Amino acid sequence: MVKVLFVCLGNICRSPMAEAVFSNLVSQKGLDCQFVIDSAGVANYHVGEPPHEGTLQKLKDHQINASGLTARQVDSSDFEHFDYIIAMDDDNIKALNDLKPDDSHAMIKKLLDYTEEHDTKNVPDPYFTGDFDETYQLVSEACQNLLYDIRINHDI
Repeated sequence: MVKVLFVCLGNICRSPMAEAVFSNLVSQKGLDCQFVIDSAGVANYHVGEPPHEGTLQKLKDHQINASGLTARQVDSSDFEHFDYIIAMDDDNIKALNDLKPDDSHAMIKKLLDYTEEHDTKNVPDPYFTGDFDETYQLVSEACQNLLYDIRINHDI
């Protein structure tokens, strides 16, 4: 069982989008029973809220299920539970590294580490940019590559 946690600032735009996109890819490959997939935010701004309407619309446009997505904050148990903690930007990486217990074996990486060269290495936050299309394209590409990488590294 491979456990993947996607992380952004407030867990209403980028990380729930990545969770839903990645879950959809896993389902398409018939690998649901081999993964645990979740998302969280480094801040507690939106705990208990559903994803942003822009994220929900983008997922709907691509026929990706968004049911059950609710914002939560990263906590210390996530570093024990998850194998991969995938952040959306450098600020998330810094916050995660500050929270990470010394004995954690979770791999912390940025989502765009799994893409070809782009003008940015951080997934832009559509909460501020308003550009859910760009965010979706970057998340979609990176999630496909992340799944490929995990399947190779875990022989699934």
